[in-house]
Amino acid sequence: MSPDPSRPHLRAILFDLDGTLYRQSPLKKRMLRELVTVPLRRMAPFEGYRTVRRLARFRRDREALRDLGRPDESLEELQYARPAAALGEPADRVRASVLEWMHERPLRHLAAARRAGAAELFRAARSRGLEVGVFSDYPVDAKLAALGLDAEVSLTLCATDVEVNAFKPHPAGFLAACERWGFAPGEVLYVGDRVEVDHAGATAAGMACALVGEESAGHPDHTTHDALRERLADRG
Repeated sequence: MSPDPSRPHLRAILFDLDGTLYRQSPLKKRMLRELVTVPLRRMAPFEGYRTVRRLARFRRDREALRDLGRPDESLEELQYARPAAALGEPADRVRASVLEWMHERPLRHLAAARRAGAAELFRAARSRGLEVGVFSDYPVDAKLAALGLDAEVSLTLCATDVEVNAFKPHPAGFLAACERWGFAPGEVLYVGDRVEVDHAGATAAGMACALVGEESAGHPDHTTHDALRERLADRG
């Protein structure tokens, strides 16, 4: 049975961002087209290939960093240093590619990829006295604003923030959100899209978790934003 947001002790809903608040498939297609055309306009035909290599290595190494738990080193730095070393390039060059192609260029496409019911769920939660927050492995604020969802949010948190320094499924970020709000984990519902990352992390922190999106279809806790909003109506 999916976690029930109509529970009387619920005080907040904490959301993942990528894949949860917007659909990643159409965004990836748009960015792939840009990776083909933009370097040609810049008269640098091999730039697209090098950028693809950097982004692929960055994603691969970043996933591997989940195994570190909460290291003494800064994950903000490690996420660039590791792929840079593997590629034999300066870390700043990897960072620049990631910032442009994963953080900045996608912003203009996000609103069109927003998941159905996300805005309505945010408003319904706030109208019923619940806090709304977003905790992601990636920076939150710019994407949240581009999605048009920032107005209802009282907390944003990224896994590379100093107070967290741990990628999901480590519970540190989930617990940091609870600490900021002053709520117990049992008073917070997490909404994500990845079973092995979002659901596992929320469960480790003592939170209930609802899953949305195609990747988690078939899981007992899979639902939709609209279904969660309808259950909120039971709070009266």
